Amino acid sequence: MISLSVKKEYLNLYETVLAEHKEAFQAQDIDGLIGAMTAIVGAKRIFVMGVGREGIAARGFAMRLMHLGKETHWIWDDTTPGMFGGDLFIAVNGSGRIGHIHYVVEQAKKSGAAILVVTGSPEEKTPKLADNVLFVPAAVYNGTDPRCVPSIQPMGNLFEQHLFLLFDILIMLLEKEMKSSHAEMEKRHRNIE
Repeated sequence: MISLSVKKEYLNLYETVLAEHKEAFQAQDIDGLIGAMTAIVGAKRIFVMGVGREGIAARGFAMRLMHLGKETHWIWDDTTPGMFGGDLFIAVNGSGRIGHIHYVVEQAKKSGAAILVVTGSPEEKTPKLADNVLFVPAAVYNGTDPRCVPSIQPMGNLFEQHLFLLFDILIMLLEKEMKSSHAEMEKRHRNIE
């Protein structure tokens, strides 16, 4: 039987989680956001990669970049073309040391593409290869940066959740910067559903 104390615990949990996100938003380095925006706006084409729950957030971000009118490719799709100079590779790598993401970043650098790494551990090996780093200051699974907001949640929940929110805010900032609109974005939404 589920205890009647669930209501009290539910209220406590959502208030704590909301407070964690607020603290992470307040700790966000705006210069890092501006650097990411500049790289995105200037890119000829954009390639995005991430794995696990971080990857799910990254894939949602890739979709919205396409809705903004950027030619965007998800690395794992069979129809993804090769990268070249003028392209931007966005690698979401929370711990900064996920082996196969590191390998793909190395290959992308060889192609001449610019590299943007989104991470909770900017001093690790993969972010050190990047042209731009977007540091997300939220507790991340296997993370190493003491500046990250700690969490009562398991593993990398805070980082993964925060990516969804931060990416959506980033899209709205880009929408304004690119002089787009919700209506223009909606016109690019898949229309065969």
